[in-house]
Amino acid sequence: MFLKRVLYYLDPRTLFRKPDPNMSLRFMHGINRISVFVFLFCIVVMVVRACYR
Repeated sequence: MFLKRVLYYLDPRTLFRKPDPNMSLRFMHGINRISVFVFLFCIVVMVVRACYR
């Protein structure tokens, strides 16, 4: 259940849904998504680097 929610949140198709009336909330969610993508990318890079040592 938790993984399903996270995958829905990270789905790029949900980025272009109906805009929220509160712009601040919309920008906050956008920045949160970007930070999660960067975090996951860094984790993948660290795992790959650890495997090649």
